[in-house]
Amino acid sequence: MLPPRLVILVSVLVAGAMADACNRSSTRVPSVVPAAGPTSAVASASPDAHYDPCGDPGDTILFVSPEHPYGAAAVRVVGVSARPVDMVLSVVPPDGRETTTRERAGATPYYWFLSVGAPQEGAWRAELRRAETCGGERIQVRDIRVEHAPGGPPWVPPLALWASRVEWSPSFENLYSAWIEHLFDAPLDSQPAWQALRDVLRDPERNFLFGHLSPHEDDQGFGAVPDCADLPYVLRAYFAYKLGLPFAWSHCSRGEGGAPPHCTAFATSNRPFPAIDGHPPSLPAWVDPGRSGRMSNARRLAEFFRTTLADAVQSGAGRTPADDEMGDYYPTRLTVDSLRPGTIFADPYGHVLVVAKRIPQSPSSGGLLLAVDGQPDGTVARKRFWRGNFLFAIDPALGSAGFKRFRPIVRDRSTGELRSVHNDALPDYSLEQYEGVEAFYDHVDAVLSPAPREPIAALLETVDALEEQIKARVLSVDNGRKFLSGVHPEVEMPEDRKIFETTGAWEDYSTPSRDLRLLIAIDVARSFPTHVVRQPAYYITGPGQGPAELRAELDTRLARELRERTFSYTRSNGSEWTLRLDDVVARQAALEVAYNPNDCVEHRWGAPEGSEEASPCVSRATSGQTRAMESYRQWFHERRRPPR
Repeated sequence: MLPPRLVILVSVLVAGAMADACNRSSTRVPSVVPAAGPTSAVASASPDAHYDPCGDPGDTILFVSPEHPYGAAAVRVVGVSARPVDMVLSVVPPDGRETTTRERAGATPYYWFLSVGAPQEGAWRAELRRAETCGGERIQVRDIRVEHAPGGPPWVPPLALWASRVEWSPSFENLYSAWIEHLFDAPLDSQPAWQALRDVLRDPERNFLFGHLSPHEDDQGFGAVPDCADLPYVLRAYFAYKLGLPFAWSHCSRGEGGAPPHCTAFATSNRPFPAIDGHPPSLPAWVDPGRSGRMSNARRLAEFFRTTLADAVQSGAGRTPADDEMGDYYPTRLTVDSLRPGTIFADPYGHVLVVAKRIPQSPSSGGLLLAVDGQPDGTVARKRFWRGNFLFAIDPALGSAGFKRFRPIVRDRSTGELRSVHNDALPDYSLEQYEGVEAFYDHVDAVLSPAPREPIAALLETVDALEEQIKARVLSVDNGRKFLSGVHPEVEMPEDRKIFETTGAWEDYSTPSRDLRLLIAIDVARSFPTHVVRQPAYYITGPGQGPAELRAELDTRLARELRERTFSYTRSNGSEWTLRLDDVVARQAALEVAYNPNDCVEHRWGAPEGSEEASPCVSRATSGQTRAMESYRQWFHERRRPPR
């Protein structure tokens, strides 16, 4: 995480450094037992530090999957609380041999997880109770019946996506956050990435909703390959489908000609085909209301993700004005309660990330916020919060960027229809993010790391973030190498600013947005020693250490880290080539024109002409494309996005 009060690059960020643009009632008993609580969308939580391990856990939930447990499938049990208290999750089979865990995961909310493979048939019991040191009181209890065979899939009303059997509550929001975190969890130094979201959803070790409603439903293409704009919608819809919760989305504009995005044609899981611009709704090919059972519930949902939802949502939905009442998202407060898994971050220029984990500050390291995003080629990767990944600017013409949450969906008591909740009824709705660019970064950093930092530790975390960003680019460039090595025609290059916003092969395999972010990240890392010297109140310095000595120490350590850290990429002939981070820093000019997938991978990493590194290169962009990139070079050199 980049430390607080970084003052450089404000004008650059406000000018518009761009990130990757993205295009594109049942009688069944719910399988959860939510505790009673307020109806707000986000449950309150205590700060991580100085919590009472025996205090109020806040909203809690005890969840069991599959919905109808049976002997051939593992039973997964999750206990979730809003506050970091000490509790025990246990599962008791018919023979009474209890399995327990005291291991608490997450940070707002907090959860405990158990999985029991091949459960014996009969009566089971799951409990979430306080630790023995806190009295052992039972907080949640759930009786479970493990049958010989699974139950059937839920009934779906005609033309609906699924039946809404329960309503969103703070407990369900907590469970959603715990599911997101568990889905993408990995050690901090592992930098996880997946070829597509479907690879994550099909992993029963990660996805505790795997096979929740029927045994083979997750073999049917859930998630497919959503890009960054689709990713939060697919995750939210998948979770809502599994639990029978309502879901909604809108058709939104991207914003053009100085006007911010706006949304219309509100659709829901109950009524997924609204009229658009006054035209009657048209049913997609996968809907066949006259022949019930022709397509399974899971297959219909997979087709919904692939067609209807992918065609309807795009990145403009994340940038609707902060005071808008029609958007699918709303801006939230900047607190540990709200910066939780499932919250999105929309940057001003078209990129969207989903918060996946918050790691509280410790004596040895700053607090971290990790997020995942989808790329146009379908890959999903995890990133940490810092300026190189989370670009922010305040410009009414672009709409409102920042951290946002899904607007709650409720059933209207008078009409029975699903509707979204207005801003004045949202307890965590806030405009505090829009007080200024510096104030935004200051506020987030203060939430994540409220205590002063040790300068060297903060420097190392900054270099860690830069290294992660460089290594993430390796995968994207390699995807372009593989595409180029196949039997494919030359990728057509869009004109002018559309290099950032087009569709097709250029969107999938070019990297102008990623490269612009990387150039900004290099600037941020190189300027870090200057930042620390200018902000001494936020860092712990040694006795008698003056600004000059501190600056020299940080400059020396930065140069050493950039020199000693390495990564490798695959060259055109399949061999590996290793570079240092300082090689990338030295090649900034080359990276200003290194985003074209028609160029060989060596050129895209800035290999000097005639060098051994560049020797396998045989493919280059046409002279016309090269001239066009040279004319666009200034955008990258000045770290700015051309106006829309």
